Amino acid sequence: MRFISRLLAPFVFVIAYALFRSSMQQKSLKKHTFVMKLFRFCADNGHKKALSVYGHLLHFKGDGVQNRIQGGIYLQQAAEKGDDKAQYQMGRIFENGYEHYFQPDEATALRFYTNAAEQGHQLAIKRLVDTYAQGELGQVADPVKADVWRAKQPAL
Repeated sequence: MRFISRLLAPFVFVIAYALFRSSMQQKSLKKHTFVMKLFRFCADNGHKKALSVYGHLLHFKGDGVQNRIQGGIYLQQAAEKGDDKAQYQMGRIFENGYEHYFQPDEATALRFYTNAAEQGHQLAIKRLVDTYAQGELGQVADPVKADVWRAKQPAL
């Protein structure tokens, strides 16, 4: 049964995401709850994008600390699977810490920011430029590394 659920997760995610984005589900608690259950099904079956979306929704929009921590856990799973948006958010979470569950950890924050930046995530690249230019996150100021990351930023 677990195998079938994992196979279905990508298809269910497409449906859930389409419903989430549609105006049909707005302002309806019943429909919102249904879509969140679909996202959770997909996330619980290891779908990377579902882990990221569901984690973001819980962590940033969830009610109560427990939902926000659970969202962070889903984000961390998505980040470990390589989702650049989740990696950036986990960098922020580990940089600042969150409640008692996510303790501030500069090395872990730097690892997540670097992973996201290597995939082209612009906010992560900006954070690394600042980190190396100003010597933050336990790093010594290194203008050469700052310039390397600065070169990866798009021209304005």
